[in-house]
Amino acid sequence: MEQFLLRWVQTVYQTLGWPGLVALSALESVFVPMPSEVVMPLGGWLLVQARGLGVPGLMLAAFLGAFGHLLGSLFLYWVGAVWGRAVLLRWGRWVLLTRQDLDQAERWFAKYGEATVFFARLLPVVRSLVSFPAGVARMHLGKFCVYTLLGAFPWSLGLAWGGYLLGEHWERIRHLSRPFDIPVVVVLGVGVVWWLWRRIRQVRAEASHLDDAVGDDIKRA
Repeated sequence: MEQFLLRWVQTVYQTLGWPGLVALSALESVFVPMPSEVVMPLGGWLLVQARGLGVPGLMLAAFLGAFGHLLGSLFLYWVGAVWGRAVLLRWGRWVLLTRQDLDQAERWFAKYGEATVFFARLLPVVRSLVSFPAGVARMHLGKFCVYTLLGAFPWSLGLAWGGYLLGEHWERIRHLSRPFDIPVVVVLGVGVVWWLWRRIRQVRAEASHLDDAVGDDIKRA
């Protein structure tokens, strides 16, 4: 699969050039299996180093990568803002999500949305996930755009620079980055398990309290 993606990305760059970088970065940000660890280093090699461009070329690649990431993120933000809350209110109970949880998420993004979006863009996996909850919480759109660009730019620059330095050996970046994906996935998994465990305990406690209240009412009757 990865070899197919490599050939496809190379074809896109050879055919479209810089617009191809924007398009691929947009796809990567909506969680299409198009890792930025492939898109940006290849861009640093094929679009910058191979064309004899220096620092200005790297800065352009980083900006276009961040801009493409923003475009894809805006799509996920829009999905979350338009349909996310309604879907979660209707079906969220199947994963123990309540209206109170959504209200808490809205308060979180109202207070910490800028930092959440910025730092999420610097983390693998999470960087493509944060846009949807930001949309559900209706985070201020202007701030969402600004902090998405600010967070995506250094990530894109670092990967493009690595591809520029390594050239045809750019795939070493992917090999080096894979071990960093694992802790992020593990932390996310542990967080989800902890949240579900906590929610199940809360639901059981509320059910027990309701049963006790009903029992007291029956006794009084």
